[in-house]
Amino acid sequence: MNKEERLLTPKQRVGWRILQAVVWLVGVAIVGALLWKPKIGIDAFWNVLIPVAPALLVLAPGIWRNICPLGMTSLIPRRFGFSKGRKLSVATQAVFATTGVLLLLLIVPLRHVIFDLNGPATAKLLLSMAGIAFLMGVFFEGKSGWCSGICPVHPVEKLYGQAPLFSPPNAQCDRCTKCVQPCPESIPNGHPLSVEIPLSRVFPGMLLVGGFPGFVYGWFQVQDQAKLRDGLGQLAEAYSWPLGGLLVTFLLFVILQKVLPRKDHPFLIRLFGAAAVSCYYWFRLPALFGYGPFPGDGMLVDMTATLPGWFPIACQLITTTAFLYLLVFRHKPQAIWTHPPAFATDP
Repeated sequence: MNKEERLLTPKQRVGWRILQAVVWLVGVAIVGALLWKPKIGIDAFWNVLIPVAPALLVLAPGIWRNICPLGMTSLIPRRFGFSKGRKLSVATQAVFATTGVLLLLLIVPLRHVIFDLNGPATAKLLLSMAGIAFLMGVFFEGKSGWCSGICPVHPVEKLYGQAPLFSPPNAQCDRCTKCVQPCPESIPNGHPLSVEIPLSRVFPGMLLVGGFPGFVYGWFQVQDQAKLRDGLGQLAEAYSWPLGGLLVTFLLFVILQKVLPRKDHPFLIRLFGAAAVSCYYWFRLPALFGYGPFPGDGMLVDMTATLPGWFPIACQLITTTAFLYLLVFRHKPQAIWTHPPAFATDP
C-alpha cells in the first residue's frame, strides 16, 4: 500500500473528527448519567457499551483505537501543542505494559463489589482514568503513554485483535513519530507476545494470553454485591475466583507452549484469545436478557418470559463458533489494526 492510500483525504479526516467528537460527548453524557441518573448510566456503560466492546475488538480494533474517548483525551495535549512529547525507553515501555495488565486484573473484580451497582463510583473510576490518560499525553509522545502504554484495555485489544476483519486508516495520527516500538496498530497479526524481548515485556503478555480465559470464567462465578457487609470476605471472593481461574489456564498455556512446536505457538495464542472472548459472551449475552447465573446480575432487560428456553444455548453456540472461526481458523495474513500514516521524517 503506497503512502497516498494510507493517508486520509480531507473529507475523510473531517468525518472521523466529527465521529470522534460525538463519541467523546457520548462518553461525557454517560459519566453525567452515572453521577445523576445511576441506573441509566450503569445500563449504558456496563450493559451496553462494555458488552459490545469485545466483539468490536475482534472485528475491527482499529475503529475503537480511532474513537476511544479516553484515547482522544490523552491526545488533547498533542493536538493543542503543550505535550512535552517524551520518548519512552524500552524499559519504561515494559513497565507501562505490566502496569496495564495489573490495572486490568485489579479493576475488573472490583466490579462485583463496587462498580456494577454504583454509578457514582463508576463515574469516579472513568474520571480517574481520563485524568491519567490526560497526564500521559502531557508528558509522553503520541499514544505511547496511555493508548499503547498503561491503558488497562490495551492488553485485551492485543489479545482479541489478532485477525481483524477491517482495518481503517489511522485517524488519530497525522504523521507517525514512532512514539512506541513496535507500534501495535501496524504489526501484522499482532498479539500480546509479538514483542519477544526483553523478558520484562514478555511475561505480562504471557500472563494475559494464558490467564485471561480462566480470569473471565472465574469472574462470572461471583455474584454482584449491593453492599460491602463483609468487606474482606467479599473482596476475597471477588478476587479468588478470577485469579484462581487465571492461574489454572496460565499453567495450561505454559505447558502447551513447552509441548507444542514453536510454529504452532501463534495458533495457540489465537486459540486462547478465542477461548477468552467466547467465554465472555457465553455468560454475558444470556445475562443481558435475564438468563445469567445470578438473577438480575448484568441484566439489561428481562426477556425470560418472552424468549424461548433454547435462546441462551443458541447464543452460546453461535458466539463460540463465530469467535473460533474469526480468531482461530480464519487466518488472515498481514492483518493490521489501522493503516499507518507516513513517517514524520518523510518529505
